[in-house]
Amino acid sequence: MSASLETFSWLSLAALGAGAINALAGGGTLLTFPALQAVVGSVTANATSSVALMPGSLASAWGYRREIRQSAGHLLLLMVPSLIGGGVGSLLLILLPESVFDALVPWLILSASVLFLMQPVVVKLLPKRDENAPRPTRTAVGVALCQFVVAVYGGYFGAGMGILMLSTLSFMNYANIHEINAIKSLLAACINAVAVVIFIVDGRVAWTYGLPMTIATVLGGYLGAVLARRMNVRAVRWLVIVIGFGLSAYYFLK
Repeated sequence: MSASLETFSWLSLAALGAGAINALAGGGTLLTFPALQAVVGSVTANATSSVALMPGSLASAWGYRREIRQSAGHLLLLMVPSLIGGGVGSLLLILLPESVFDALVPWLILSASVLFLMQPVVVKLLPKRDENAPRPTRTAVGVALCQFVVAVYGGYFGAGMGILMLSTLSFMNYANIHEINAIKSLLAACINAVAVVIFIVDGRVAWTYGLPMTIATVLGGYLGAVLARRMNVRAVRWLVIVIGFGLSAYYFLK
């Protein structure tokens, strides 16, 4: 697969921005997926985007390792549906005709954009619970079932799944938003990991683009973390939302 220096440059720039945006606010897929779709098919673009953004998920989970240890009790209950659902979603992406994914792309991007728009509302509505209070088994099972559905979506497309997890995990007795974010990051890493393995085994990854984009994503994530203290995160979020709605409109018209 040959590509010009110009193509590599703007793909790497998109990945750099995605890594930074994920570190600041989330939504990097809304940059990497359309950039890749300009040079490869939709399914390959989605698979390659997942591979390029994978290191960020792992890094986030590692960064929250202290909070994750505090929440180890229900992790297995939530990791199992995450792994299974991520596998189901990625298999659906591979097995269904690419025309189905193309038809869903505008709706998927629109849904992701709405989720990012609603993120502050979701965070404010998260119930404050007593960390010493028991977590009802029925609630835990319900959240696990919801997590499976979220994981299927995450394996199939992925943008906005973190917001969905924030909503469902809020019903558990986690002490604060940091603990919820920690669990969300680990579960996202599980979903992405199984999806990436399936995409690689099936040969869906355009490595010519994926490898330099992965490096750019890691660099962008580092720069995003450094700049997070200096930049207006709200402005970055609105930039992602505007890009998302703009892309959604473009794909609907297309």
